[in-house]
Amino acid sequence: MIMQMPKIYRDENVLEAAFARLRYIFTEFDNVYFCVSGGKDSSVMVQLAERVASEMNRTYDVLYIDFEAQYAATIRHIDELKTLKHIDTFFHVALPMALRNAVSMLQPKWICWDEDKKDLWVRPKPDACISLKNCPFDFFRYGMEFENFIRDFALWYHLSKGGKTACCVGIRADESLTRFNTIATPERKITYMGKSWTTKLFHEHEVYNVFPVIDWRAEDIWGAVSQLDLMMNDVYEMMYKNGMSIYKQRLCQPYGDDQKNGLDQFRALEPDTWERVLNRVNGVNFGNIYCRTSALGNIQSMKPEEMSWEQYTVFLMESIGLYNRALMEHYLGKIRKFIRWYEKHEGITVKDIPSEADKKLEQQKKAISWRRIARALEKNDFYMKRLSFAQTKSDEKKLRTFVNTWSNFLTMETAKEDTDLNRFMERQELENG
Repeated sequence: MIMQMPKIYRDENVLEAAFARLRYIFTEFDNVYFCVSGGKDSSVMVQLAERVASEMNRTYDVLYIDFEAQYAATIRHIDELKTLKHIDTFFHVALPMALRNAVSMLQPKWICWDEDKKDLWVRPKPDACISLKNCPFDFFRYGMEFENFIRDFALWYHLSKGGKTACCVGIRADESLTRFNTIATPERKITYMGKSWTTKLFHEHEVYNVFPVIDWRAEDIWGAVSQLDLMMNDVYEMMYKNGMSIYKQRLCQPYGDDQKNGLDQFRALEPDTWERVLNRVNGVNFGNIYCRTSALGNIQSMKPEEMSWEQYTVFLMESIGLYNRALMEHYLGKIRKFIRWYEKHEGITVKDIPSEADKKLEQQKKAISWRRIARALEKNDFYMKRLSFAQTKSDEKKLRTFVNTWSNFLTMETAKEDTDLNRFMERQELENG
């Protein structure tokens, strides 16, 4: 069993320690570059480096991977960082890379800046960036994993420069146990001259990851911003005003494993960006399919041809969940009961559900199919009467809660295509006077 090493505190404060590390880095390494994300940690790190570079008459490079689905405030801050005087080359990379997509079972990966999805891009590609048209990286492959790009870039950069290379990364041990163990267990790794805040990347090459602010806390980051009057990403101010603790403020990848926080964050801070972010990954403009307008009274389904009815059902459920998780869970409960009934009484398991059944039988509610389920979702059938459910008091109570919680959840205009919803809204109007 590996024992976790305790933190060892010194008389030197973390700001002094960071400056000392940066001076050491610029003294020992021939080539230095900084990985920035627009987040608070890497932003502070590179601005401290700017001061040390000025003091030592050195230059450095910066690597920024632009994931396309970014806050507008983050892009503005990146443009601010580009003005730092001692930057030699700023690698603003906007290449099509594969990223995790935890919001969809249908599409577990998505490719940022995918040329085939140009009409869905969250924002236009920046003018001054590295794209497919001017890519200098011989290692790059269309749709390669982000993690592989980071490692391959380090080797490419080192081989193009020669000498010893430091890749500076703005991670803090306080963010996670894994990060703490990065420096707490040096026996697991090769370090540079025994420095616990360094890690050798390649056995045969002198390339090291270095972590100048590894021992900082969130308070230290904001203390440095205030004390040194550093530039900062305005998105953190918006997060704070939105009631988010400084310990939970992170630039979440909107479709990553923490996607609910990421998407909710986008929705609260930059609603316009949020709408584009949602449409981007599903590949179909969900707002056009499930926008709760009179268009939903149509006879034709809006299922894309390339999707099966089962896939389309999953797509609709995932998309509803992105907009309103409580509503998705309401529908999911109904669908599960519907499927269980057919399994118990007809012996039809989930894997046996047909894509389509006889249309007459579906309309008479006498056959199960993925089409029947999808059409109920498309029709905004809150009570799921199309799946043979009766309108219950608990459903009515739930719908009332939804309407009172979200002001635009349901209106007279959007309810008019469904008789039951229309009656509900009429009762609401009478009760509200």
